[in-house]
Amino acid sequence: MSESSKHENNKDYGVLLVNLGTPDEATPQGVKRFLSEFLHDHRVVDMTRWLWCPILHGVILPIRSPKVAKLYQSVWMEDGSPLMVYSQRQQQELAAQLDVPVELGMTYGTPSIDSGLQALKQQGCKRVLVLPLYPQYSRTTTAAVFDKVAKVLKQQADIPELRFVNDYYNHPQYISALAQSATDFWQAHGKPDYLLCSYHGIPKRYADNGDPYPEHCNETTALLAEALAMPREQMSMSYQSIFGREEWLKPYTEGTIEALAKKGIKRLDVMCPAFSVDCLETLEEIAEGCKETFIEAGGEEFNLIPCLNDNPSHIALMAELVQQHSQGW
Repeated sequence: MSESSKHENNKDYGVLLVNLGTPDEATPQGVKRFLSEFLHDHRVVDMTRWLWCPILHGVILPIRSPKVAKLYQSVWMEDGSPLMVYSQRQQQELAAQLDVPVELGMTYGTPSIDSGLQALKQQGCKRVLVLPLYPQYSRTTTAAVFDKVAKVLKQQADIPELRFVNDYYNHPQYISALAQSATDFWQAHGKPDYLLCSYHGIPKRYADNGDPYPEHCNETTALLAEALAMPREQMSMSYQSIFGREEWLKPYTEGTIEALAKKGIKRLDVMCPAFSVDCLETLEEIAEGCKETFIEAGGEEFNLIPCLNDNPSHIALMAELVQQHSQGW
C-alpha cells in the first residue's frame, strides 16, 4: 500500500473523546447552567420528573451553585477548568500520535458531543470510534454518552458507522499506567503507610439493578495492588462525591480516611482511578477537603497522586484502545 492511500484510509475514520464536562466559567451562573443540564439527565437522577424538577430548580440549584462556584474558583487554571485544560491536551496529543482526526465532546456543556461529531463529519470521517474516558462502565457516565450520541444522530439523515468503547478497567496498559504513576510519585516523595483508591460513587440501587460499576472498580483495585506488589492490608478502595440522602456504594471515602487516621496511619496517599483527568472532585474534594479530614483525625501527611491526565503512558493507552477497536477500518 502506498503512503498516500494509507493516509487516505486513516482519514476515513475519526475518534470522539468524551468526558463528563465542566462549567464554562467559575461563576454561580456558569455552574447553574452546567448542573442543570447534568442533573436533568435520567441516567444520573432517575426520579420522576414532577418530583425531581421542583427540588432541583427550587432548592438544589439556587443553594449549590454559589457554593460550587467558589470551589471551582479555588482550582481554576489560567486556561480554564482543569478538566477542560487536561482534556484538550489529551485530544491534541492523541491526534498527533494517531494521525487521524480526534475531536473532543462533553456529555454536558461545551464542546458538545454534537459539535464533536459535526467536526469529524466535516473532516470526511464516515466512521467514528467513540471513546468515553471512563475506565469503569456505569449507566451514569458511559451509558449517558451513548444516549447523547444516539440523540444527536437521530436527527441526521446520513449517520456514520459507529464503534463504542464500553470500558477499559482491566486493560493491561491502563493498569500499567496507574502503577507507573504511583511508582513515579513515590520515587519523588517516598512511599506512604497506606494507599487508598477513591472512585466516584453511584447510588447503591443502580448497582443492585445491574450496573457493573462496583465490580469494575474492585477489579481495577485488585489488579493495581498486584502490579504494585502492594499488600492488601496497606491498600483499599472507597467511593467519593456522595450526593443526596439515598444510600450510595460503600465505604465512603471521607469516613474511610477518618478511620485510617484514627487507626494510626500517619501518611496516606490517595489515587482516583475512575477519573481520567484531575478535576474539582480530585483537586478540591480529595486534595483539600479529605486532607483536612485526615489531619484533623490525627494523620500527619496526605497526598493526592495526580490523575493520568496527559501523561505519555495515558496517551499511549488511548492510542492502543483506538487501534484495537478500529481493526478492519
